[in-house]
Amino acid sequence: MAITEWNSRLRVLITGGLGFIGSNLARQLVALGSDVVLVDSLIPEYGGNLFNIDGIEKRVGVNISDVRDEHSMRVLVRDRDILFNLAGQTSHLDSMRDPYTDLEINCRAQLSILEACRLNNPTIRIVYASTRQVYGRPDYLPVDEAHPLRPRDVNGINKMAGEWYHLLYNKVHSVRTCALRLTNTYGPRMRVKDARQTFLGVWIWKLLNGEPLDVYGDGTQLRDFNYVDDVVDALVLAARSDDAVGGVFNLGGTPPVTLKDLATLLIRLNGSGHHRMIPFPRDRIAIDIGNYYADCRKAGSVLNWCPEVNLAEGLSRTLEFYRACGAQYA
Repeated sequence: MAITEWNSRLRVLITGGLGFIGSNLARQLVALGSDVVLVDSLIPEYGGNLFNIDGIEKRVGVNISDVRDEHSMRVLVRDRDILFNLAGQTSHLDSMRDPYTDLEINCRAQLSILEACRLNNPTIRIVYASTRQVYGRPDYLPVDEAHPLRPRDVNGINKMAGEWYHLLYNKVHSVRTCALRLTNTYGPRMRVKDARQTFLGVWIWKLLNGEPLDVYGDGTQLRDFNYVDDVVDALVLAARSDDAVGGVFNLGGTPPVTLKDLATLLIRLNGSGHHRMIPFPRDRIAIDIGNYYADCRKAGSVLNWCPEVNLAEGLSRTLEFYRACGAQYA
């Protein structure tokens, strides 16, 4: 999607900027001519990787800092026009094993960021990366933004709180915020060595290393996916739309696919590999959401956004990237 009407003089801050989505967003914004500063803690478990900005490292500012550091955030937000708030702890299993760290990053740190903006730069625009996990197990499909919120794990609860902090600060303090509920984002520069970010990354890494893809249960669970370039477009469109302020928007919308069919497609695109059906691990089935796919018509009508990269094309691009650069992510 061509992004038009973007002011190249805008000064942008991206938390989680050395991570998967943040670094892809940085590339888009650099191409648009923006002044971009990236904030990332580079804590090994959270996906930041300096290789993610290979080729643009001289065109962005990089601040190695944790969003939990209130002093740093007060300084960093001060002269920025837009904040893409992508920093977070994304692992659902980690949130159940270590709920306090998830609380610190996905709740308290978000509140600190908003306070830093309220007190030091109240005119900043903020786009917050939320998650479809806030819905829990769906009552109906596709899931629209009016669906009840019933998270099934600590991560979902804390991400929901982070989202609501952003909406509250818009309503009460007039800090211009909005939230995008992401679903199964994939593509180049995602974490692939474990499932802390997405199971699809693990599948791709296993496939390229000749290991079987583990499909849990009967493999009939439905999911929809977004290629990272489409997610980046949505973030940029949300940042420049006055109509987005105060709103929440689902992403997703590609035709849903069963996990078994996804594994089969991925193997076909790779030209080799195999999958195996295994029982759900106990810790995973306890927080599984069953079938999920999104109704993203609101993002289409308000943001003029729709996903453009189909699943087969996105997976092909992703496989090509990791064949060339996989050693940087092992």
